[in-house]
Amino acid sequence: MNIRTKIHYIFILILFVQFSCKDEWLEPEPLSFYSPGNAYVDEDGFEALLVKMRKDIRREVSGGNGGYHFFAMEYTLSDLAISIFPSDLRILTPSNGPTWPYLKMFNDVYGFIKNSNVLISNIDNIEWEDQSVRDRLLAEAFWHRAYWYYRLVHTYGDVPWVGEEIKGAKLDFQTYSRTAILNKLQSDLEWASDKLPEAAQRLGDVTKGAVDHLLTKVYLANSDFDAAIAKATDVINGPYSLMTERFGIDADNPDKNVQWDLHRWQNRNIAQNTETIYATIDRPDGPPDSRSGGVYSNRRYTPSYWKVLESTGQRAHNWSTPGSDTLGIGNADVRTNVFWHYAIWEDEDYSWENTPDLRRADENWIEMEEILVNAPNSPQFGEPLSKEFYGSLTDTFDTWYPWPQYKTFVLTPNTRLPVGGEADWYIFRLAETYLLRAEAYLWKGELALAANDINAVRERSNAPLISVEEVDIDFVFDERARELYMESPRHNEMVRVSYIMAKGNKNGYNLETFSESNWFYDRVMRLNTHYHDPNPPVWRGAVAFISPYNVLLPIPQSVIEANTKAVVNQNKGYDGAENNVEPVQTIE
Repeated sequence: MNIRTKIHYIFILILFVQFSCKDEWLEPEPLSFYSPGNAYVDEDGFEALLVKMRKDIRREVSGGNGGYHFFAMEYTLSDLAISIFPSDLRILTPSNGPTWPYLKMFNDVYGFIKNSNVLISNIDNIEWEDQSVRDRLLAEAFWHRAYWYYRLVHTYGDVPWVGEEIKGAKLDFQTYSRTAILNKLQSDLEWASDKLPEAAQRLGDVTKGAVDHLLTKVYLANSDFDAAIAKATDVINGPYSLMTERFGIDADNPDKNVQWDLHRWQNRNIAQNTETIYATIDRPDGPPDSRSGGVYSNRRYTPSYWKVLESTGQRAHNWSTPGSDTLGIGNADVRTNVFWHYAIWEDEDYSWENTPDLRRADENWIEMEEILVNAPNSPQFGEPLSKEFYGSLTDTFDTWYPWPQYKTFVLTPNTRLPVGGEADWYIFRLAETYLLRAEAYLWKGELALAANDINAVRERSNAPLISVEEVDIDFVFDERARELYMESPRHNEMVRVSYIMAKGNKNGYNLETFSESNWFYDRVMRLNTHYHDPNPPVWRGAVAFISPYNVLLPIPQSVIEANTKAVVNQNKGYDGAENNVEPVQTIE
């Protein structure tokens, strides 16, 4: 174990010991010099807790761990990309989660859940003159808690349930089944659905639509497809509609299109955008203590094009030259593949080069050949970048591939490095609601209705409409990739579908052998060419590798060891799973 790994292990152990033993870790950060308990005496005190929860959800897309945030991590564990640090997931263990927060997410999320539980546990410590105010506050806290538990059970599977504020030492956490937790989330969200307004009273408030969208996902996870259809329909028939016309900050720019407009951060939370169900708030011009540190979209999702050389040995294109900061300073951390770049945009009539789909339009993507040499005094000045001056073609792995600039581009005014600054970001958007309903129709065998919902999303982007015969779960997830890249937890949703198929014994999958055979792994191996034999990429001495049990991430060993009076289970495939006990099946 190297020194970096030891330090990481010790940090996680300390964090969990705090979770288990110290009251302070179980309470939100003090709202003032008053103790937190004194703060929860009126609506304003509880509102301050909700503000904290809304900041927590930004961890999905920004800040923390040097910009290695949760959504970006989701794509490194998917059919669309790998992480080059590491590409070999055999080094991911319960004690070692290099670079990405594969283990850290577990501890972080329980910290977020803690804030929800503080509000839930204290809401009735005072008398409410207006019961609707109390219910609104409680409903939003239920939504935040349900959001994070949904993420946990589709990242780590069966996990401990913590449903109230913990006071005093607790070393006997138990693992609860994913089903038990989902049933509790369903009950909470069903209660919360009618307690929140359709329209946010203030920017950042959770609405009925956000509750119903999450409830749709929970119903799907519970294989209650009729309920999922009904709840998604409530959202679709609500105060939302797909954006089909130009709008917002660049609406007058004839070189752009509606997909570009949808993904400008300045447009995500404006009233004109009727597609937003819930988006984070993160503004570069906000007070320093309100900013996240940036979304790192230019850094994590794009190649290191700036390493490409020209004939004299200079870097051919420098990100620091005027105007070049729009390309960012990519690091190829989410190294996408040929399926995402090309194959997913092709059909019998079109290739990626001539598809009418706005999501792969020339103005929305950067091709390497479009980047021109700008090195001073270079013989190639003004010419397109070329592979001619690489030392070897293996050097191109992190430096040479196209990317969707309309998704990644965020200016970075608060730092000299164009990594992708503070920006509002989608958490739930109506296009996903259509695709969730399409999936529910698919599971019920109502393929024509599924095709209609998929086509509603495709028609807005001028993509060719599909026929009933083309509808299957793979096409639904192809469409999710085309529409929701960088704004939906890809691995999470693939795991959810893997559980649906295993629970229903579809295509030969079952729950007993879930860690050995699952839809997630099979789709990844079929489409993610980075893992393919005989020539998977070798990067820094590592060969890209994934196993079926990587469908779920490991429970941190520090959590298991700190819980000395009961057993927290480990996921099968990782060291320690032989000590597992039967998870708790109900939540009282």
